Amino acid sequence: MIIRRLARPMLAAIFIKGGVDTLLNPEPRIQKATPLLEKAAPSLPEQVPSEPHQLVRIDAGVKIAAGSLLAINKFPRVASLALAASVIPTTVAGHPFWEKSDPAEKTAEQQQFLKNVSILGGLILAAVDTEGKPSLGWRGRRAARKLAKRADKISGDLTGQTDDAGERLREAGDKVRRNVVDGVDVAIGSLASS
Repeated sequence: MIIRRLARPMLAAIFIKGGVDTLLNPEPRIQKATPLLEKAAPSLPEQVPSEPHQLVRIDAGVKIAAGSLLAINKFPRVASLALAASVIPTTVAGHPFWEKSDPAEKTAEQQQFLKNVSILGGLILAAVDTEGKPSLGWRGRRAARKLAKRADKISGDLTGQTDDAGERLREAGDKVRRNVVDGVDVAIGSLASS
């Protein structure tokens, strides 16, 4: 749809520009990220780089790469999730309005914070947009229903009666779907809490 082809590059533009600016001039962002990283360092996994300059450059790379993918409509849902995961720590580190005492400065930071929250909302919408195609959950439930019907028919043909094989398959399909949904929720939750 034409709306998506226009809206995705518009949403991605701020991330691409911000990522490029960060790579060209990382010092201001490193200074803003350092206090937050010092607080978070003990709780970060050991595989995560703890040096502010490394994380700022990684964040810039994610913004450029995911923003570019979103802009050209390649893997837009994954790109949107990556950008959403990137915008959360950037917002907290870059616009801590709750720490400001000057009312004008506090208002300006709060405005920027809320702008980033709004952008995060747009990214979440882009991440769940299936472009009119059925979701994976719907496809899984439909496949489980079809499989259950086939199993009932085969079972009925073989035994001359239907038994609860179809119901068992349907329950197994629902259980698989719930596990997949739970896994995705946990993955998104862990990305959001990073």
